[in-house]
Amino acid sequence: MDFKFGNAIVGQSGGPTSAINATLSGVIRGCAEANARGEIGTLYGMKNGIQGFIEGYVTDLSVLYGDEEELSKLENTPASALGSCRKKLPDPETDHEIYTAIFDYLKKLDIRCFFYIGGNDSMDTVDKIHRYAKRKGIDILVMGVPKTIDNDLPITDHTPGYGSAAKFIANTVSEIVADCAVYSVPAVTVVEIMGRDTGWLTAAAGLPTAAGNPAPDLIYFPEKAFSYEKLFADIENAFRKHNNIVIAVSEGIEFEDGSLVGEDPNAGLDAFGHKQLSGACKVLASAIKGKFGCKTRGIELNLPQRCAAHIASLTDIKESVAIGSAAVASLCAGNSGCVVAFNRNSDKPYSVSFSTHPSPMLANKIKYLPDNYINAEENGITEEFYDYALPLIEGETSPVYKNGIAVHYIFDNFFKVD
Repeated sequence: MDFKFGNAIVGQSGGPTSAINATLSGVIRGCAEANARGEIGTLYGMKNGIQGFIEGYVTDLSVLYGDEEELSKLENTPASALGSCRKKLPDPETDHEIYTAIFDYLKKLDIRCFFYIGGNDSMDTVDKIHRYAKRKGIDILVMGVPKTIDNDLPITDHTPGYGSAAKFIANTVSEIVADCAVYSVPAVTVVEIMGRDTGWLTAAAGLPTAAGNPAPDLIYFPEKAFSYEKLFADIENAFRKHNNIVIAVSEGIEFEDGSLVGEDPNAGLDAFGHKQLSGACKVLASAIKGKFGCKTRGIELNLPQRCAAHIASLTDIKESVAIGSAAVASLCAGNSGCVVAFNRNSDKPYSVSFSTHPSPMLANKIKYLPDNYINAEENGITEEFYDYALPLIEGETSPVYKNGIAVHYIFDNFFKVD
């Protein structure tokens, strides 16, 4: 059968999330529908994103067309099931050998639809693939699908993966606060939350009060300059209320001069020029102990923030599937070099729709936590943030368990294109 848009390929890139495989499922579902319409033939999956595809490694995802049981398992699987990478492509205005390899494999597989799931840096890949193809007059449609727990992509109201990460953070921090409250000995616990540039995730630490639970006493964001003077004053005020203080901080909090509290002077930069961080919570716990002489501890939530699929948001998973399917529909409508985004129609009742935007509007750009979500004291959240975030963490998923362990989908049939 001669398909209108030939075959398709999809890759996952950047940091994993609890919902990135739900988006992959959405792309598979969308391609299955396009296949039935005679638009898209075989859907391939890249092994380890564009890095693996440069080396020619793929798998056939068409075997999942219409397989509801396996797609449901995939949607409840954490991390990037196809594998990921942090590969920065060269200037698309050059005839670099990397592009030669990429487009040779695309031609061999008759791929004329290219989907890439990822965040800020991944949308850079979407933009470059599109620009190179356009410069060379190559017939291929390129579509980006957003993903990042950081929630820092512009244009889109929120990103797939954020709701589940926010739900994990809100519940985990709520449990930490409860645990810290059992003793009467003065103590300060500093909880470090992901967020190199923005405080979207850290703001979620303030959500436990929505269930009537205590939240951290203090929350600090990268958007606001940090100082030890303010921190110590805030802690003194908190100690007047009770003896067990819990503080939530973003990993990327920085001083007024722009230096990072948790920066490791011996660490380098990643492929996209981001500084490597080494633990703001430990630095702060040590400083607080030196100032107050009380018991302190630093807790880094680390990887579970992005891979705790057992406590994923049902809203997040459903929306991630939907935006994957919407990306296929947008591409089949002729859009290329674009990214699909969420538009929020209303908070109560909560509803969203989809729109498509040129990828340069999102690539390598950052959406910061707005001032109206941060309280006047710059150490907590506002009611407006509750209205924004609570719909995103609603609902519980139903993963399949075997012997008490959640069952995950595993791709083990990758092959190298000849």
